[in-house]
Amino acid sequence: MRLIDGFDNLRALDLGRSHGESPLAHSVVAVGVFDGVHLGHQRLLHQLLEMAAALQGTPTVVTFTNHPDEVLRGATPPPLCSVPHRLRLLRRAGVQRLVLLAFEPRLQNLSARQFAEQVLQGPLRARGLLLGYDSALGKDREGTPQRCRELGAELGFEVRTGDSFLLDGQPVSSTAIRRAIASGDLVLAQRFLGRWPGALGTVSHGAGRGRELGFRTANVALQPAVLPPAGVYAVEAIVDAQVLPGVANLGHRPTFAATSTADSAAPAPLVLEVHLFDFQGDLYGRELEVQFRQFLRPERRFADASALQAQITADAAAARAALRS
Repeated sequence: MRLIDGFDNLRALDLGRSHGESPLAHSVVAVGVFDGVHLGHQRLLHQLLEMAAALQGTPTVVTFTNHPDEVLRGATPPPLCSVPHRLRLLRRAGVQRLVLLAFEPRLQNLSARQFAEQVLQGPLRARGLLLGYDSALGKDREGTPQRCRELGAELGFEVRTGDSFLLDGQPVSSTAIRRAIASGDLVLAQRFLGRWPGALGTVSHGAGRGRELGFRTANVALQPAVLPPAGVYAVEAIVDAQVLPGVANLGHRPTFAATSTADSAAPAPLVLEVHLFDFQGDLYGRELEVQFRQFLRPERRFADASALQAQITADAAAARAALRS
């Protein structure tokens, strides 16, 4: 997947010079936040791939580093996944070209025509635009589907509108998924997402306590995203395109919290520690995508390292059993 990062890099794009008249020289575009890349988004992306094949263009997504509501309303809900995680999921869904823009006044104040000319027609050489069922483009949401069809007829790109994705008679929404994850309803979140809820972060060096206890752990520095409640989980992690089983603790490490900070009254940072079963490789400095499969128990403080070691042994056995079932 090719990434075009920023409005200036987009305006400097010259697809005709790079690719002649091959399908790579043209785009079929969907625009949106795609927070979580849930089943509704996946349905739209599938339609984008079909439309791109029919119009002989490259499936392209224009998305944002920040939620437009941050600018338009002054507040935004916590993201379902971080921007790097979202890009990973979009690539996995088949997007071949991705434009990542900051939603700021320069973009916010573009009229529907200016957006069509300066984003779609010019640099992206769009042959098609696919709108979500409730989407609108441009300042004050002027670019309704009808207005975009008028602009497309004038500027040379086809406009289609995607269908909503209904589950139990209701459209799948990021709000409902956010609520399910935060409350710990992993099964409901999985139904809406089409995958288990997860987190992405970089593996960093820890204090080495896991190795001392006989369980090597990857300490994942979490990127901003909605997370389930603190506790111990059966998990799966994606490493080099392999899905590996494991057990993880999401929380504040209460057994060691008082000795790990100068001020024991200050809350310890939220930490994700993952033990992958039968894995011996080196993960330091790499991004690890972890999916929460089943809640096993709440996080709690143990009297000493021996008690914690015994509990981790039991947690690992419980996680293996949960993942087998």
